Amino acid sequence: MELFSQKYLDDLHGVLERFPHAGFKKMVEAFMKVYRENRNIFVMGNGGSGSIASHWAGDINKGCCFRLDKKFKMICLHDNISTMMAYANDLSYEQAFVEPLKNFFRPKDMVIGISGSGNSKNVLNAIEYANSHHGITIGLCGYGGGKLRDMVTIPLWVQADDMQKIEDVAMIIVHMAMQAICKELSVEETCGDRSAGLNQIHLSGC
Repeated sequence: MELFSQKYLDDLHGVLERFPHAGFKKMVEAFMKVYRENRNIFVMGNGGSGSIASHWAGDINKGCCFRLDKKFKMICLHDNISTMMAYANDLSYEQAFVEPLKNFFRPKDMVIGISGSGNSKNVLNAIEYANSHHGITIGLCGYGGGKLRDMVTIPLWVQADDMQKIEDVAMIIVHMAMQAICKELSVEETCGDRSAGLNQIHLSGC
């Protein structure tokens, strides 16, 4: 097991050496643009990517602006389970993201798709809708990038052929984005503050 864990981390280190720094910079700039313009951010994914999407929305909505008057507006499209299942049942699973997106999307909003393969049809449909309605689109993908990589305004391509390592880096991108945005908002980070009986890690000033 020690050999396995060391090899896993060595391989992950190799993936991180190919980190999409240019795409990350553009993504943070896009986040700040939609924040300044008071626009919406939508995010989605399937399976593990879905969990990352939900986590990301929580980090941005609470973590980046908890104590600020001006808030981010980030919506995870599959956090409303009943709505997603209704569309999946009545239409198809391929429409499960794009249909709820239509309820809230406005031109120049941001839509983020997370797909390890880059070929999840329900993600691609929502990205296609955003592109055709003047949105900013971001795609987190792995392997060869799939169709998602070439469809979005800003691709973040994790160059790996291992789904778990792709998801590892996706979560790193999520946490990096949170801290980079806090820095852009001139918010001082304090991790591990458990004062006042709060048994949680939070950012003071956020």
